[in-house]
Amino acid sequence: MILKELQNFVLKHHRVSLAEIELHFQMDGDALRQMLMKLVQKGRVRQLPIPEHCEGCSFCNLHAIEFYEWIDEPSQKVQGRNG
Repeated sequence: MILKELQNFVLKHHRVSLAEIELHFQMDGDALRQMLMKLVQKGRVRQLPIPEHCEGCSFCNLHAIEFYEWIDEPSQKVQGRNG
């Protein structure tokens, strides 16, 4: 898989879990996480904080609650036209 494909997937869905990415690309979460970290370093994606577990919880799949979000670039100002 190419990094650009992963970038486009996150852009399209805006906020996506690692589990969803694993299903879509049929890849191991650790390999995907490394690619996602490259996008984080480039400032295109951010990893959202992982919610805390209930005490003694063993039901949550950590990949299902590990989310990544596309960082929207600030919109460029439209310059006004003169007459």
